[in-house]
Amino acid sequence: MQSTDSIDSARQIPAPLRSRDAKLAPFDWYTEMRREAPVHYDEERKTWDVFRYEDVDRVLRDHETFSADRSGSAENPSGDAGSDMAVLKTMISTDPPEHERLRGFVNERFQPGALREYRPRLGELTDKLVDGLEDAGRFDFVEEFAIPFPVTVIAELLGIPAERRDRFKEWSDALIARPEDSSEEAIQRMKRRRETAQKEMGQYFAKLLNERQAGEGDDLITLAATADELNLQEKIGFCMILLLAGNITTTNLLTNAIWCFEEQGITEAVASGEIDHKKAIEEVLRYRSPIQEVQRVAVEDVELSGQQIEAGEVVNVWVGAANRDPEVFDGPEAFRPERRPNQHLAFGKGVHYCLGAPLARLEADIALDRLLTRFDSLDADLSGLRPISEHYGLRSLPCRVS
Repeated sequence: MQSTDSIDSARQIPAPLRSRDAKLAPFDWYTEMRREAPVHYDEERKTWDVFRYEDVDRVLRDHETFSADRSGSAENPSGDAGSDMAVLKTMISTDPPEHERLRGFVNERFQPGALREYRPRLGELTDKLVDGLEDAGRFDFVEEFAIPFPVTVIAELLGIPAERRDRFKEWSDALIARPEDSSEEAIQRMKRRRETAQKEMGQYFAKLLNERQAGEGDDLITLAATADELNLQEKIGFCMILLLAGNITTTNLLTNAIWCFEEQGITEAVASGEIDHKKAIEEVLRYRSPIQEVQRVAVEDVELSGQQIEAGEVVNVWVGAANRDPEVFDGPEAFRPERRPNQHLAFGKGVHYCLGAPLARLEADIALDRLLTRFDSLDADLSGLRPISEHYGLRSLPCRVS
């Protein structure tokens, strides 16, 4: 397997995407790489980058060759409640059969049918946030809606107080942070920040899991606390991953949706129902995927589009590039809100298909529908956009409603 330093190097932003404009719109680079070097080795980052839909799809599906297991790397969150930062196994960092054991006990709770009964509560949470926005008239969509809404939702599902959402955000940001550059100092600074967040989260969830061993409750922490098939470290890992994945992706999906609708001038059409908002959400997932890249590790020597990848090498698949592959999507650079078919890879493929995809879709469905229909108009300021470094979204999005 790759060393920790190699994995951390692979987390760096590729050189062509380090400017503000490139982070906001990496798509020209994707086009160039799909055409010129669809499977490319980056010497600086010590990683293979994969761009075409066919290859990305293969890597995501073939967990036997391209593993999600990064054992021994600093990627894995540690939930050790003491001083040693032991590596945890989680559903996103293991392959079958371990993957099924770590995920199976909660699968049913994230099925669309099981989530349907939660729709009224999601509506209430949306309305509460919108009430505050209506009074303000002007607000930052990211800070005042796209962050608090999914954090509150996942906090309620886990059974933890949403009032601590600022702390949850700090932990989440630290766990997915990238080094600012390739220097050893930057990498070590990122590691220290991540380790602090891991330790604090581990201690927090260990305490809650211990308190809920009696099984009195219907929240996900109680479900994990009473899961006999998991040990304590695995239960902590489950809680940490769910909090992390349960808010970041949806925050970016909601933000990117308003960004797309405003950029395309279709906000009113979506609000009125002239454009089906559920189909529009799927096009947002394709056009501006909240997660643009996913990492795997080759477990054996393998050839991919004529390139020889050696066992232990990191493979970075660019979902955002695959979702704009003209071999699969007609007019991929155009935003078509009612595109059919729309076989995007925003939630992955294969055994690691995102557990929370049904929840993210439900949250976006309810939140965007209620938000847009509540106001006569919503205008977002798309000037001076600032990208986030982790995943794909915006740091802020000033809006005015009436």
